[in-house]
Amino acid sequence: MKENNVLRAMTRDGAARIIVMDSTDIVNTAIRYHRTAPTASAALGRVMTAASLMGTMLKEKNDKLTLKFKGDGIAGSVLAVSDYKGNVKGYIQNPDAHLPLKPNGKLDVGGIIGKGELCVIRDVGFGDPQSGFAEITTGEIAEDICAYFAQSEQIPTVCSLGVLVDTDLSCRAAGGIMIQLLPFAAEDTIAALEKNLPRMSNVSAMFEAGMTPESVMAYILQGIEYDLFDDFLAEYTCDCEKQRILDALSCFSDKELDETFADLEKIEVCCRFCDQKYYFTRKDIEKNRK
Repeated sequence: MKENNVLRAMTRDGAARIIVMDSTDIVNTAIRYHRTAPTASAALGRVMTAASLMGTMLKEKNDKLTLKFKGDGIAGSVLAVSDYKGNVKGYIQNPDAHLPLKPNGKLDVGGIIGKGELCVIRDVGFGDPQSGFAEITTGEIAEDICAYFAQSEQIPTVCSLGVLVDTDLSCRAAGGIMIQLLPFAAEDTIAALEKNLPRMSNVSAMFEAGMTPESVMAYILQGIEYDLFDDFLAEYTCDCEKQRILDALSCFSDKELDETFADLEKIEVCCRFCDQKYYFTRKDIEKNRK
């Protein structure tokens, strides 16, 4: 049985909420599905981890959050969709995106993301989805998430994301930390959090060293009183369904179906999130229309 990998807490004075996540298994699942190059793995892993952390802030079971980075770098679009329990799925347009290491020996995630725009979409199940946008500032993901919350939602946020890719191209460790100040936060708590910021700088190294979300939480909040809120398991989860795809294909016009099946008896539709393949004949689609 898998252990819970997401832990949520709040400072005892109600000044801030804190979420810590070990996303190693999630990133490894994404690597297996998408067969990503090292830098692409780091970019996709960071975006998925960020989306998962943000998803845990949703209120209702059926709510969804989509986080999309659309930059001009070789990665193309990087997308992740999360639910209120942090379950997430992800996609990168160019899974082969890779660049030489930066001078500090780190993977150049910002280089493959480039400049552009990030978008956060919250679908709460009724009305139009709520969308927020921000300019990609560094492409390193964590800094961009902080800038998004500051610009679009006016919420002071600290975010740390890390993905450590092994020599066999698997993920050795990955995780994320998100801290958000709540209204009327006490100045002494803010000062204590700022003092501890250097402790959050390398979250993947913490998990590689065998730390748990509980021990990471205690480490980054040293000297600050806090209460654990809950903990749970978040996984890489794709909710694609054959019927949903069939319903979408049933919206094709007769002309579009003529073109699609011109030389084919059946077509293959592959889910871009989990690589699941579905097959349909024209008869399947026409029958579904009735």
